[in-house]
Amino acid sequence: MKNKNILLIRKKLDKLDDKLLEIIKKRTKLVDQVIKNKRFKKDIIDKKRIKIILKNIKTKSKKKNLDPKITQKIWTSMINAFIDYEYRNFEKK
Repeated sequence: MKNKNILLIRKKLDKLDDKLLEIIKKRTKLVDQVIKNKRFKKDIIDKKRIKIILKNIKTKSKKKNLDPKITQKIWTSMINAFIDYEYRNFEKK
């Protein structure tokens, strides 16, 4: 038999995941706007911007008592996923 507390917590996690999906959808729409404003494929990766984003996330994570290793991994993964998305959608703009 499964622990009822775990089941309740998992339901809350599922609801939170739904909210995260909505946020990702909004972020994707903004990335679509960025794609339309980039003239060349070589402009997709902006190493300086990525470095700034990750530094800011680390700082904000510490201020919010979040484990910066977790947030760094999440943001690095998200950045890489959106870079891939930009490459796949650049020609469609």
